[in-house]
Amino acid sequence: MKQFFSHYKSYHLSLLLLAGPMILSNISVPLLGLVDTAVIGHMSSAHYLAGIALGASSISVLFWLASFLRMSTTGVIAQAFGSRESAKLTLLLQNSLILAVVFASLIIALQPLFLAAIEYFSGAKAQVIEQAHLYFSIRIYSAPAAICNLVLLGFMLGMHYGKGPFYLVLLTNVVNILLDILFVVGFEWGVAGAAWASLIADYCALMFALLLIKRLFSANKIVWQWHIPSRLEIAKLLTLNRDIFLRSLLLQLCFSFMTFYGARLGELTLAANAVLLNFLMLVSFALDGIAYAAEAKVGHAKGEQDKSKVQLWVKLSVFWGAAFAILYSVIFAAFGYEIIELLTDIPEVITHAQSYLPWLVALPIVAMGCFLFDGVFVGLTRAKEMRNSMFFAATIGFFLPLLLTTAWHNHGLWFAMSCFMALRGVSLYYRYRQLCHQGTLLQ
Repeated sequence: MKQFFSHYKSYHLSLLLLAGPMILSNISVPLLGLVDTAVIGHMSSAHYLAGIALGASSISVLFWLASFLRMSTTGVIAQAFGSRESAKLTLLLQNSLILAVVFASLIIALQPLFLAAIEYFSGAKAQVIEQAHLYFSIRIYSAPAAICNLVLLGFMLGMHYGKGPFYLVLLTNVVNILLDILFVVGFEWGVAGAAWASLIADYCALMFALLLIKRLFSANKIVWQWHIPSRLEIAKLLTLNRDIFLRSLLLQLCFSFMTFYGARLGELTLAANAVLLNFLMLVSFALDGIAYAAEAKVGHAKGEQDKSKVQLWVKLSVFWGAAFAILYSVIFAAFGYEIIELLTDIPEVITHAQSYLPWLVALPIVAMGCFLFDGVFVGLTRAKEMRNSMFFAATIGFFLPLLLTTAWHNHGLWFAMSCFMALRGVSLYYRYRQLCHQGTLLQ
């Protein structure tokens, strides 16, 4: 272990310098969720908390479906950066931004369909549906900004500009938190106030992200030029994005099913899961800090066609990912009850949420592999493997265990989520080992 640190000290430092800003900024993302939940959770009734949980999770499903654009952008930019193909950089960014605008426009156009789906699939009470619709109908108009921000964040990561995403995410969430307090507590706008806070924060972030990209172009002497992409370039980008999109769709299907299934188990279970999902978000964004660094480092190494360096970055990423996963499990075991009580003061929600806390204590360690190897495969731009792994984990790891444990009710739901996370990591690791043995890692 000592040799592992001393011999690769500069590599450890390089990875952490890239991951560090992302970890710090990503921690602010679940903090935003904590503030949303805490502000609404201290209102007079559980239906406000349940409503914002349903509306916000529905928006998250749509916006995080667009995460395929961030992932594909990071992978192709990192490889172009590693192979020193600077002429490709503006072309790749331009094409990804065009896709982002098209995707956002489609989401807005289909708004009535999404609102109907929320009501139909959740089966929640009328008061909860009313609050969910209110949140959704405001927040949906932040789609162009939120989705373009994902592309710009992916570009900065691919260029190894770790401070850029740090500034961007931090600004978004600080603005959102301040406006949350002003609109919900100060102006007493309730759920609508939380939605307006998020919308304004997304557009502020877009303006700031464009300034950061301009600065990055100047530092790397990149000149922006509009390009007309060839059919082959469009086909390659669409194929890559298609597979990552399908992977993201399956992921969001499982998470949204968790919310909607929880709604069918009752308003109290939905509210409790809304509180507990903040634990999972905290874990996911922290581990994603390491995974984002893995995307950039592995992609750069593939661009250089250096297999040994790819394998080294994978080992370092897994090491640090495991360290953070253990840390979070310890924190949740020691302070989980106190965290729940900070999020809501509704006694029945507190009691209900605390009974499921053991699942959250185990989940960081169980889920570590899926986050890290997602990052590895993004860097390798092997979207097909990511899609296949997600399909296998969703069917065998989530829906099958849930079907077999329906008598466990909400415990069965958390058991299925744990199986799902574990199987994603195991299947991707198995495929990575196959690629290494077959000598096809850099293809």
